[in-house]
Amino acid sequence: MTDKQQAFIAHWKPIIWEWTESIVIAFILAMVIRSFLIQPFKIPSGSMRMTLIEGDRLFVNKLAYGPLFPFTKYRLPGFTKAKRGDVIVFKYPVTRDKDFIKRLIAFGGETVEIKDGKVLINDKVLSDGALDNIHYYNRGEYGIEGKKITVPTGNYFVMGDNSGSSHDSRYWGFVPEYYVLGKAECIFWPLNRVRWIK
Repeated sequence: MTDKQQAFIAHWKPIIWEWTESIVIAFILAMVIRSFLIQPFKIPSGSMRMTLIEGDRLFVNKLAYGPLFPFTKYRLPGFTKAKRGDVIVFKYPVTRDKDFIKRLIAFGGETVEIKDGKVLINDKVLSDGALDNIHYYNRGEYGIEGKKITVPTGNYFVMGDNSGSSHDSRYWGFVPEYYVLGKAECIFWPLNRVRWIK
């Protein structure tokens, strides 16, 4: 190896190492943020219209209910408990290969019935701000008219705001609590849609 080549390597080696170190640190930080703090999410369908529309990009707050400890069913402590009416992001219970976003309707131990376009929880009509103006359709195995469904302990019943075009708990059942990734907090893109999610 010539002196020129050695000088070239001596010059570039620390620069390459510094860049590599920076990239690795940035990657680790990004993974920590995505796993434990916030995660971006893009709305793929119209199942949550008009609250969320196709193409909306939003932040999912993983600290709200506490982030899941990777590769387990255990959740770290969060700042709040899930509430009825929260818009949540979760692993699709049937295949677990994609993320879904729906509104939390009922908790484990509660009965759910859809009657005359309204949701009844434990035989009482659900009235909760964002849910008041939604007409819910009797669809799917768990949404049959006149049928009361009891949500198993440790699970949620969820539905899309666009009830006529939402593949949700009425069709495939319940969401285990440990499938929930976090609470949808705000739309950050496009700019004309920036807002908190209610």
